[in-house]
Amino acid sequence: MSLSTPKETVLPDLPNVVPAAFQLPDFPQLVAPAQQHKPRILMLYGSLRERSYSRFLTFEAQRLLEAFGAEVKIFHASGLPLPNDAPDSHPKVQELREAMLWSEGQVWTSPERHGAMSSVLKSQIDWIPLPGGAIRPTQGRTLAVMQVSGGSQSFNAVNQMRILGRWMRMVTIPNQSSVAKAWQEFDDEGRMRPSSYYDRVVDVMEELVKFTLINRGISAYLTSRYSERKEAAAKLDERVGLKSI
Repeated sequence: MSLSTPKETVLPDLPNVVPAAFQLPDFPQLVAPAQQHKPRILMLYGSLRERSYSRFLTFEAQRLLEAFGAEVKIFHASGLPLPNDAPDSHPKVQELREAMLWSEGQVWTSPERHGAMSSVLKSQIDWIPLPGGAIRPTQGRTLAVMQVSGGSQSFNAVNQMRILGRWMRMVTIPNQSSVAKAWQEFDDEGRMRPSSYYDRVVDVMEELVKFTLINRGISAYLTSRYSERKEAAAKLDERVGLKSI
């Protein structure tokens, strides 16, 4: 049974609400349809150094995601111009945007630089428009955030990325990873040593895959907003009015 409010319904004590745009939660639409393909996860990392611990952590997380049954793409930011320093048609910008649209979930990993996420990671996000015509490249996609630190553990970068994920209208999962003194957590081959930090990365990737499986197929319904439906209804009425003139 659909619980959507019919257009002719009068809402008592809500004179400022437009009935045509007001909807009650509809449980059947919250059940994700069966999907045949693997969860699609895009990974971004925020360093261009030759020995980059954020890249090592990304590769480690990639192995885990694939073990959990996901299909993974990693975007390498080398060659990506600064935001607005090149046209949108730049090949690296197009590669990043196409990967964003392909993804159903994402992982952002950044080193902590001066108590914040790196400019390399931020620049990648800044190339992604919130709306792209009728398409939002990030809205409704799941997100996991991780950071590496050269010193003691902190959460500045992951906290910033959480704020950024909310701004980009993403479903950011509760768990996160912060690897302190990253230089001693990886061996000469770039593999992560066993530790509680590694166990947390396993936790985060497992949780991301679960949230992505639940979310995909219904993300458009979850992110449907009254204010946007109201705006769309007003534009439709305006177009109908213009046609009738």
